[in-house]
Parts: sequence; structure tokens; C-alpha cells
Amino acid sequence: MTPQSFEVFAALLRAGSGLAITPDKVYLLETRLAPLVKRDGLTGLDALAERLRRPGQTVLAREVVEAMTTNESFFFRDDRPFTHMRTQALPRLHAARPAGTKLRIWSAAASTGQEAYSLAMLVAEGRATLAGREVEILGTDIAREPLARAREATYTQFEIQRGLPMQLLAKYFRKDGAQWRLADAIRGMASFREWNLLGDLRPLGQFDVVFCRNVLIYFDQPTKTRVLEAIARQLAPDGLLYLGGAETVLGITDRFVPSGSDHGVYELAGARAAARERVVA
Repeated sequence: MTPQSFEVFAALLRAGSGLAITPDKVYLLETRLAPLVKRDGLTGLDALAERLRRPGQTVLAREVVEAMTTNESFFFRDDRPFTHMRTQALPRLHAARPAGTKLRIWSAAASTGQEAYSLAMLVAEGRATLAGREVEILGTDIAREPLARAREATYTQFEIQRGLPMQLLAKYFRKDGAQWRLADAIRGMASFREWNLLGDLRPLGQFDVVFCRNVLIYFDQPTKTRVLEAIARQLAPDGLLYLGGAETVLGITDRFVPSGSDHGVYELAGARAAARERVVA
């Protein structure tokens, strides 16, 4: 592949998804775009890049972006954020909200839905703590095929084995041929929308909790800053942001600070001081 062709793909991915790809990742282009090259009867990536240069290639450009987007997800990934959510975040937010106020949780880059449904099961298991408070869970992703799978809420044996506790499998799933289907009660707690993190987030509304985990690692620093500051504008003043274990806000934005000593959990800068002022008032 020529350097000119590589730049076509790199520029498209930066603009379309924020994904920063470097020349040493050419093998990813070759592996993930091979099905598109074969489908369209092209001779290789140079021919695909040439087609992308032509006017009116919106559909093909989207297919390239979706093919290059990493869509790995599994239930209760890393566990610690879910433990923090269950033992600290939900009780605190419940106590701070007036009766009847809905809690809103956003799973950004939701992929095939395991994170959003993990949160739904966590909420279902904590109904007593929430005293019947309604909780809305929204999952968003740029890729349509994973979102379709998320809405279907049917998973393979391999996917079920990745992080899902046996007691929750028995309680909330049923065998459907070679697949496992999530119970309608849990499935109905989460909704999914196609959305680009680089787009305008305001129509999504305000959230009490945002899970944006293992997403920023694929962005360059300016894009990380842009995304984090956009999320900050959609977060409730006392809300929480959860990032992946290899991600941080330090040196990227001053809108967030660590929330206590819990790794990967962040709150808006000044949130605690504002809370103290409200208590004094």
C-alpha cells in the first residue's frame, strides 16, 4: 500500500471516528478491510483507497470506519467499576436525588451491549437500595451491526463465559439453541442508539453516570480532550465518569478530577466544593 493510500484511510478514520492509526498498524487495515476488498472485487487496499477518493462514497466510507472500529466487550469487565457503582455511586446518587427523579446512565461505545446489560443487572440486583427509583440506561455506538446485536441481547457460550457470574446467568438468561438470551425484564432496562462520540452530544441529555471505558486509548490527545470535555457538559454536577484501567484525564483536561482513591472513577472539578456549599446554604 502506498503512503498516499494510507493517508486516505488515516484521514477518514480520524474524521469519522477519532481513531488514530499509525503506519505500524497497516496490518490492521489489511486484516479488517480484507472482506470489503473481496466483496467489491478489488485488487487491494490501494484500489479501495482510490474508490474512497471518488465523490459520493459515503456508504463505503462508513463501512470502512465500522470495519476498523474495535467492538470487543464482555460482561462486568474488570469488575472494580461495577463494585464501585453498586456500593458507592448508586447509594450516593439515590440519596442526593428527590423522590421520583430518574437516574440516567450512559454506556458510551456500547458495542454489543454487555456493559449496558451488566449495569442493568446490577441495578436489578440493587432494587432495595434504590427503593423503586427508575433507572434509564442508554448505550450508544458508531457501528450499526454491534448495536443490532445489543438490541437482540442474545450471546454465544464464549461471550457468556467472559465475566458473567454463574448466579446471574441462571437468573437472567435462558438457553436458546446454541445461544443464551437475556430476560426481557433486563433487556427492557437498556436502550441503544447510533451515535458518534465526536458529534454533538447535547441531544442525548444529562447523565448521572457515564461509562466511557477502553475508548480513549484509540484516540490521539486532542480528540481525547474534545471527547472528555463534551462528556463533562452532559454530566450532572455530582455525576461520575468511569474510564478504563489504562485511561486517565490527567494532562488531558481540567474538567475532571479523580473521585477519591478509586482508580478509573472521576468527577467534575469543583463538584465536592459545590456540594459542601449547598449543604451549608
